[in-house]
Amino acid sequence: MRILIVDDDVITRRVLETTLSMHGYEPLTAINGQQAWELLQQDFVPLILTDWLMPGMDGIELIRRIRATNFPSYSYIVILTSLSTQSDIVHGLEAGADDFLTKPFHEGELLARLNIARRILDLERNLRETRDQLYHQATHDSLTGLLNRMAIIDRATMELERSRRAHQPFSLALIDIDHFKRVNDTFGHLVGNEALIVVGQIVKGLVRPYDSVGRWGGEEILLVLPDTDSATAIQIAERVRHALSQHIFNLPSGVRLRLTVSVGVSCTNFHQSSYLLLDTLFQHADEALYTAKRSGRDQVALFRAAACPPEMPLKQRAVSAG
Repeated sequence: MRILIVDDDVITRRVLETTLSMHGYEPLTAINGQQAWELLQQDFVPLILTDWLMPGMDGIELIRRIRATNFPSYSYIVILTSLSTQSDIVHGLEAGADDFLTKPFHEGELLARLNIARRILDLERNLRETRDQLYHQATHDSLTGLLNRMAIIDRATMELERSRRAHQPFSLALIDIDHFKRVNDTFGHLVGNEALIVVGQIVKGLVRPYDSVGRWGGEEILLVLPDTDSATAIQIAERVRHALSQHIFNLPSGVRLRLTVSVGVSCTNFHQSSYLLLDTLFQHADEALYTAKRSGRDQVALFRAAACPPEMPLKQRAVSAG
């Protein structure tokens, strides 16, 4: 485990560095709180052993800064100092230190206290990983790994509100795999699931980093496209449609498939229209998807609501709905 040693005394630093290296630690060193703080900004170290009295930024100020900052994980901080009164110990712990040792230190006691620190940090890491796993399970579809319906609705709600505040356009694209029931009936639901997983992966790889992709239900996938007008939304939807229509699905079960998708797009432009409710935008995207299906599938349809600028051209195989 890496440990940051912060002390202005060169002999103390060398002794600690040698001792800790011999016991499996990877020590980094800093001569005062300021140097340690700058190092932590670039390369976070969870275990810190710091002196109190140092020129420039002392150990107490370093601890306070660490505690006031939202680092990716917990910092376990041990003060190692010549100050040893009860009031000093209380002051150091109240500042945010986890433990307190006085100089000159006993090697066995130092190592024992650092072992406690490692156990606590391991426990904190395990709890954090468990929390992250639970959050992922709660927000992602178990089959495709895409955002689940609840999470994609939350993301759409957040992005729509942000678009309203910034007076920026906002779009949705609802993707449906054509004749998917035929795939399930012909090859079985296992093959259908494999195909759905691959479709989700391809779609996710084709959108922009700030777009959101979620499983809407069944074989439907919803794209949340912030800061996106109707013309750009059509371009994104058409890129997805074209890529999937050209892809040969070599599935893990050995089945080879060609699939196409239909896409319904809805948008709102806050420069030119009143606000639309999110449920209305979902309904518009669904109606546009129905139009794409009714018009022959394997195409993109845009719902022509009043919120969408009528002068915006459609791309390639797009048709209008509504």
